[in-house]
Amino acid sequence: MTPWIIKPLTTPEDIDAVVTIEEASFTNPWTRDMYIAEQENRGVSFCYLAQDPRGSIVGFCSFWRVLDELHINNLAVLPDFRRGGAASALLAYVLKEGARLGARRATLEVRRSNEAARTLYERFGFIVAGVRRGYYTKPVEDALVLSRDQLMDGLESP
Repeated sequence: MTPWIIKPLTTPEDIDAVVTIEEASFTNPWTRDMYIAEQENRGVSFCYLAQDPRGSIVGFCSFWRVLDELHINNLAVLPDFRRGGAASALLAYVLKEGARLGARRATLEVRRSNEAARTLYERFGFIVAGVRRGYYTKPVEDALVLSRDQLMDGLESP
């Protein structure tokens, strides 16, 4: 496995890399302006990047920490780097960081059809807590709401 380097998003170039990954990963991607606004919401909004050993940003995970809950907004990896452990490294890091910040549980939405993402989240102890009908667009699809309680327990990467 590649020894991924996880670091916080800090520069305009980092945002450009995140937007590139968004556009390669989602049918309704967040915009650069949305990520700039997120970065201005310090203390609530966080974004971490996965770099390969050469320093290329290949993935990211953005989340909110509100009171005792961590909500994962987006987790994505460039197509050529998927299934190489970057998403697992990001998720493990973000869950530990969320716990360090005081979160006790984590939630997220995932497309019902996204088997790869669902498998990843299940490996990290997430379970289906509900369904948001027609949540996604392009195409319209239900979202499964996943949650994980007891965030502080068992955060070693599976």
